[in-house]
Order: sequence, then structure tokens, then C-alpha cells
Amino acid sequence: MLDYELELLSRLVEIKSESVPKTGYDQCAEIIIEEAKKCSLNYEIIDGEKGAKDGLSRPNVVVTLDCGSDTTLLLESHFDVVPPGSGWKYPPFKLTIEGEKAYGRGTADNKAGIAAVMGALRELSNQELDINLKLIAGVDEEIGGRYGVDYVMTDYGLKGDAALIVDAGPENLFLGASGIIWGKVTVNGKQGHAGYPFKAKNAVNEAVKLMAEFENYKKLVEQKRSVLQAPPGSPNKFVWGRYSVTMVRAGEKENVIPGICEFRFDRRLLPEEPIDQAVAELENFFKDAVNKTGVDASLELVNRQQGYHTPQELPFVQTVSENIKKTTGQSLPFAAELGGNDGSFFAKKGIPVVCYGTIRADTRYHGVDEFVYLQDIQNTKDLVVNLGKVSKDRFKQ
Repeated sequence: MLDYELELLSRLVEIKSESVPKTGYDQCAEIIIEEAKKCSLNYEIIDGEKGAKDGLSRPNVVVTLDCGSDTTLLLESHFDVVPPGSGWKYPPFKLTIEGEKAYGRGTADNKAGIAAVMGALRELSNQELDINLKLIAGVDEEIGGRYGVDYVMTDYGLKGDAALIVDAGPENLFLGASGIIWGKVTVNGKQGHAGYPFKAKNAVNEAVKLMAEFENYKKLVEQKRSVLQAPPGSPNKFVWGRYSVTMVRAGEKENVIPGICEFRFDRRLLPEEPIDQAVAELENFFKDAVNKTGVDASLELVNRQQGYHTPQELPFVQTVSENIKKTTGQSLPFAAELGGNDGSFFAKKGIPVVCYGTIRADTRYHGVDEFVYLQDIQNTKDLVVNLGKVSKDRFKQ
């Protein structure tokens, strides 16, 4: 039943479309456009490079099943992936099907989402529908999405009445995602010879003082609780605030005391937590920590992204929930994702957003031997088909 979807997924997985070098982006876009042509679907390329202006192509592909309706359901997925790493049993850039699973980098996250939606659009292409459907196959999701879906929605101004983010798991119907703040702290010391440490000031030691103080900030944010439940397997019932040091850089040589140390962190907000409020809280804590420790340091916020929370009483949310039960025979609980996703770019335009897809919790996404369950591809495709047949009134806020 998935011959078309698996053939398309196989071709996409073979492309090394890693998000940092942006290799393979154009090849993935060409494959999607080729399939759109075969299915007589409209398509366009919205290139985020026009905003970035760095010479690196960012071909966000929009595929449209236009039924002449005044109501449009947006379906979002992405084809950029993280590097494979080492230690794979299966070749990371070749689709390997074993039993009920298909292995390869980007299978679950998130090329299977593209294959499932394209399969659904193909099936619906000759039917009379009450809504238009648009697939946004975006880029750069793994590095924040500024010139991916954010560019499509904010700069280009793509319109829609509701959005299903296919970049999620099938265990819940996700009504929100966490906000994000990425920060860089630069700590200044005095470089010197390691044989004469009394003539230097070790920036690493200074950074350790500040990082230790930030443990109190970690405790502060971890006390925050969302109104939305956390995904299965979480240590808390409801989504909570999180702070993690993720990178530390210092030093040039064993016998040189470093004069500069940099550490970076990731702060995850509650889905409904206002980002301006979180930024002010962080900056105030940093100022107090510097005063308390006497460390010479500066703070730079390198990325920020508002989380979002879609009210469950909206007709669109209820429609998706009902059609998941129709598709799978299961009623899913509502929850929010601990990570961020491209849904925030739709939410900030006032478009109601929900998330459901093929990234089941155990599929090793971002890990070694990533895989996707074939049944989850089928369920995601069938859900989109069922939603495509719904009356447009169910997609209005």
C-alpha cells in the first residue's frame, strides 16, 4: 500500500541534505517538484537565500492542491537533516526496509512526513474537495528555520487558515511547543604562561564560577509549569522550564592559560511563556550573577523563538482529533512538545497549529540507525486524506 511513498522516501533519504552546509537542498527540492508535476499539482520555490543573501540556496518548496476554495489547510514538513554520526548498522543515506521499519537518516525526522503528505495529495488530486491543501517542504528547521518556514510565512507572507505540522510524533496530538533562547556568555581573564599562573587570570576558572551560579537559574526555570501535558516518558506530568549548558570553548595549548572562555546554553520556555518576559528574567539574573561573582563577562542572545499554545476547544483542533480516531481507532491525549518546531512561525501569524506525524519516541531521530515505522507513514497519509475531505467550516477559528 505504500509503494509510492516508500519509493519517494528512498530517493529523498539518498540525498545528504544536511542543514549546516546546506548540501543536497536543491536535489531534494527537484525530487519534490518532479512528483508535483507527475500528480498535476501546482508548486513554487520560495528561496530563503533572498533574505539571507549569503549565496546558499534555501529552496522551500510549496506544493498546492488547489480546489478553488477560500479555505486552505497548510501541511508542513522539512527535508534538512542532522549529520549521521558514526556506528550505523544500516547505511545512513540509503533506505533499508526491515520488517515494519525503514532505516536511514531523515526517515522519521522528517522526510517520511513529506512522503506521506505527497502520497495523500496524490490520492486526493482527482477528488472534489471543500478546502485547498498546501504542503510546505521547508529547509533549515534543524538550525532554527529563520530562512526556512519563517521566511515563507513572515517575509513571503504565505496564507492559510490552519496548519498541521507533520514534524511530530503520533503518541499525542500536540497543541504547542516550547519556546527557545540560545545564549552565549563570553568570560574574560588574562592569558599567560601555565608555568606562571600567578601572572595570569584563568578564564576557565572564572567561567566555572559563573556556570555554578547559573545552577540557581536552572532551579528557578525548572519550577515553571505549563498548562499543557508533557509527552510520554517525561519526568514531569506537565511541560516545565529547562536550562542546559551545551557548549564550552577555551584554550589554545596545554601550557597557555586561556584569557577567554565561552560557554553557550539552551533555555526552553513553556509553550505559553512570553519570550520578552523570559529574556528580561534571564538578563536580570545574568547581571546579578556577574555582580555577585565579580566575573568579567558579557551575554549575547544568539537565537530566540516564541513557543505557542493552541486552545483545544477550537473547531480545527477537535476536527484533527476526531479524524485521528477515525484513522487509527485511537483517541489521543493532548500534549505539548518539549522541543521547538516550525509551528511557531504559523502561530505568530494567528494560524491555529497542531502537530502529528511519524517521529515516534523510539525512532532514534538524530541518533544512530534512525528509522520510521511503516504504519506511522500510512497513518499520517490517511489522516491527511481524511482531513482533505472535511468541510471548510471546520477549519475556521
